[in-house]
Amino acid sequence: MITKLEELITAVKGRPKKRIVVAYAQDAHTIEAVNAAVDMGIVDATLVGDPEEIQRVCMALEINPAKFTLVAGGSDVACVSLAVKMVNDGEADVLMKGLLSTDKYMRGILNKEYGLLPPKGVLSHVAVLELPMYHKLLLVSDVAVIPYPDMNQKIRIAKYLIGTSRTLGIRAPKLAVIAPSEQMLPGIQSSVDAAILAKMGDRGQLGDALVDGPLAVDVALVREAAETKRLTSSVAGDADCLLFPNLDAANAFFKAATKLCGARLAGMVVGTRCPCVLTSRGDSPESKLYSIALAALSAD
Repeated sequence: MITKLEELITAVKGRPKKRIVVAYAQDAHTIEAVNAAVDMGIVDATLVGDPEEIQRVCMALEINPAKFTLVAGGSDVACVSLAVKMVNDGEADVLMKGLLSTDKYMRGILNKEYGLLPPKGVLSHVAVLELPMYHKLLLVSDVAVIPYPDMNQKIRIAKYLIGTSRTLGIRAPKLAVIAPSEQMLPGIQSSVDAAILAKMGDRGQLGDALVDGPLAVDVALVREAAETKRLTSSVAGDADCLLFPNLDAANAFFKAATKLCGARLAGMVVGTRCPCVLTSRGDSPESKLYSIALAALSAD
C-alpha cells in the first residue's frame, strides 16, 4: 500500500513507460516536472506549444530539449485541441495541462467532436494529499470540476475515489461523506445525500469499501473527536477518502490543506478516456511530478 506520495514514483518506475502529451507546455515548472519523470523512466513526453519558447525555458533550466518530442501548436486553445487529438489517435496515454487556464483545458477535454469524455460520462477530479498531521494519504473530491454535484454525480465521485484508492493499494478504502454535522439533519441536503450514500455502501452498491455519512470533517479525520462525540463508525478518525458536498467546501479544504497545513499533493481528472493531469499553474514541480506518477499508475 502506498502511504507517501514519493512512493508513487517507486511504484510506477518498474512498469512500462507511459506516453504523456503536455498541452501548451512552455512553463518552467511543467517542463521541470516532465523532465524528472522522463529521467526516472516513468514517461516519454511530447510537449505541444511554441518550440522556440520551450527550448528557451529548457536552456534556462539546463535541460536538453532533445529528450522531448516538440510539436508546434499555436495558441493555448489550439495546443489543447492538438494534445487531445493525439490521445484519441492512440499517440499518448496521459494528458497534462501546461501554461493555460483550467477552463480552457477542460473545454478541450469536453469538446463534443474530439474530446475525451465517453458517452454519458461524468468527469471529476481526485486530489491525493499528504498532510504532515495525518497518518496516511488522504483522497479528496471534487475540488476543481463539478460545482454542485447531484446524487448521480456523487455516486460516480464516490466510485472514482474508491477506484483511485485501489490504485494506491488500499483494498477496502474508508470513505467519509462530508456534511456540516455527523447528525442526520433532514433539512440539509448534504446530510440526506450522505445518508443515502452510506446506505448504498452498506449494501455493496459502491463496491468493496466502507462508507459512512453524514460525517463532519473533524470526526472523519480525528479519532478523539469521534470518541468525544460517542460516534460509532468504522470510518470516523481513519478516513482514506473525503467526498465533499460541493466544490465550494472541497476547494476551501484543499487550499487550506496545501497553503496553510503544508500538504503535498497529486491531482488528476478522472472519468475520461485517459488520466488527465490537472494541477494549478502555480503548483510546484514536485506536485506536478507526483501528479504525473499518479496518472501513469492509473493508466494501467
